[in-house]
Amino acid sequence: MTDSDVLVPGGRDVRGTLTEPADGANGSPNSIVVACPPHPQHGGSRSDSRLVAVAERLQENGIACLRFDYGAWDEGYGEREDVRNAIRWAADRYERVGVFGFSFGASLSLLAPASLNGADDPRVVAIAALAPTATLADDLDATAALESITCPVRIVVGERDTTAEWEPVVERAQELAGEDEAGDENEDEGEGEDRDGDGIEIVTLPADHFFVGQTETVAETVGPFLESALRTE
Repeated sequence: MTDSDVLVPGGRDVRGTLTEPADGANGSPNSIVVACPPHPQHGGSRSDSRLVAVAERLQENGIACLRFDYGAWDEGYGEREDVRNAIRWAADRYERVGVFGFSFGASLSLLAPASLNGADDPRVVAIAALAPTATLADDLDATAALESITCPVRIVVGERDTTAEWEPVVERAQELAGEDEAGDENEDEGEGEDRDGDGIEIVTLPADHFFVGQTETVAETVGPFLESALRTE
């Protein structure tokens, strides 16, 4: 991989690794994915194997990836701002931005764009959330955040995951996916509001929370979804 160090501006010490495609690689050179690590108090960092596997997959397909470490622990609030700032950094340099997160980072991958984007803001074009937990705090509710996101979302969970409270996220995603389908049916009549692209998808894998031994499966599940959304003509 072609890696370089990045300091994400925004008042907190947020350091990242930018993985870029090789010169001449096929893909979408004007696209990037911001990758959010799991809980920093439980060893989560930009070196997380799931993040690295996704970055490698994206790099092979011509898309850049920014993996980063959160700043000082702030109970999810500062970390959400870190994700926002990483998205801003990426959007200043690339035409299309996707977001990926695992566990704690998956929740933030939903929370940060939901609070950053207006309905017509094209800053984030796709989100992939791997094993998100429903809430990080009373007012950091990833389940509720789904309602404010208008870009395509893929939620990936392990059917044997007993670590994260992912069920409320999936249940709400299923409800919203049904509403999107109803909106499609009413589109010709000018009724309903659909999200851009293909709406919300839920993928269940035969895995636990940590997807032990399945990092390549994670990359193969997340990568094509992001690549499709980020592909430019």
